[in-house]
Formats: sequence, C-alpha cells, structure tokens
Amino acid sequence: MSNAALLASSGLVLFTLLISYWQHLKLEKEIFIGTVRAVVQLFLIGFVLKYIFDLNDWRFTLAMLLVMTVVASVNAAKRGKGIPRVLFITTSAILAGASITLAILITVQAIAFVPSETIPVAGMVIGNSMAATGLTLTRLRQAIEEKRWEIITSLSLGATPRQAVVGSLQKAIKMGMMPTIDSLKTMGIVQLPGMMTGLILAGTNPVIAVRYQIMVVFMISAAVSISCFVASTLAYRSFFTAAYQLRTDLLTK
Repeated sequence: MSNAALLASSGLVLFTLLISYWQHLKLEKEIFIGTVRAVVQLFLIGFVLKYIFDLNDWRFTLAMLLVMTVVASVNAAKRGKGIPRVLFITTSAILAGASITLAILITVQAIAFVPSETIPVAGMVIGNSMAATGLTLTRLRQAIEEKRWEIITSLSLGATPRQAVVGSLQKAIKMGMMPTIDSLKTMGIVQLPGMMTGLILAGTNPVIAVRYQIMVVFMISAAVSISCFVASTLAYRSFFTAAYQLRTDLLTK
C-alpha cells in the first residue's frame, strides 16, 4: 500500500465523525484522539516489536507482555469507574485469562516461548479479555441496580452477598462472553480471521493455517471466560460492606 492510498483511506474516519456529529453523540473529540493515538501507537509498536524480535530475549518478551496487560487493565477499569479496587480487579482478571491460556499453549508446544510467536498471540488474548472484562463490570453494576430491592430483601432474610447476587453475576458473565460466542458462530462464514488469511497469503498450507486459527479461537474463548469469571467474582464483593449490607452509593441511581 502506497502512502497516498493510506492517506486516502484515512478519509473513512470522516464517516465516524459525521455520524457522531449528525446524531449529537458528542464523540468527535474521542474519535479524533483515538484515531491519532492508534496511528502513532501502531508505528511505534512496529519499531519496538522489530527490536524485540531481533533480540529474541525472554526478559524483553515478559516485559512487553506486562506492559500490554497493564495498559489493557487500565482501559478496562474505566468501565468500572467507581468500583473500589477496580484496577486490581481488571488486572487480576486479564492476567488470569492470559497467563493460564498462554501457559497451556506453551506447555503443549502449540506455540514456542519466543517473541515472534508469544507476543502476537498474547495480544489477541489480552485484547479480547480486556473487552470482555469491561463489559462484565458494566453489566454487573447494571444488574445489581436492577435487582437492588430483591438483593436487599434476600440479605435481610439471611442470604450471603453471593447468594443475593447470583443472578446478577450470571448476567454479567454472559454479557462479557456473548460477543466471543457470537463470533464463534459466524467464524469462517461471516468472519474470515486475519491470522488464517494472512498465513494463507504468505504461502502457508491452508490446512495448517486453519489449525492455527482453531487454536486461536479456543484460546480466546477460554481466556474470555476466565477473565469474566474472575472479574465478576472479585467485583461483586465491592458492592457490600463487611456487615453484608448493599452499598447503594456505588450504584448508578
């Protein structure tokens, strides 16, 4: 792709800006900042990854994974703003999902612990876990708000906080997992995964490319489910006092 073609394609962002302005969404500033950040970050990470790949040092690999996890955790924490220890919750959730799945993949030798394989795969895992964790926290707060009086009643009858919010927990986990489940249903029909098509275009045997993509699908679904479970399990405790009282000050209304 030439520089001219890339510059011309940037005009597509105007559609996003126009829709935001037309519908009075007031997202123009965020869209502009997000677009500029994406361009700058992608160029910078391109140079950083080339440097790390050339070094092929496990310490730099771990450092890169740590940076990715921290950035993802901070971003996911914005969805749970106001929840006590929200950064700890998002970090724990994303770290659990990513570390467990990557550890299994490396142990069974599906991927090698080298920067060129571990970092791209980790990026897919952490990115999906970040989105799922944010959705889980948002839905958990909403679900507890919807069932506020039912929860208070359950607590007054002797239920534990977990027993009182079990329905809300289920809704939150389902919300976090649904985008991944929906993508699984349309994989290969509506969605043609970039990793698979990229490998095929690079000359890889299509069967091998499909195997890698199947691994990625399994990996992402596992990481997302783990992250949603950990996030909801840690977060719901923050909505209750030590005396098992619902903290209504953390709710939206």
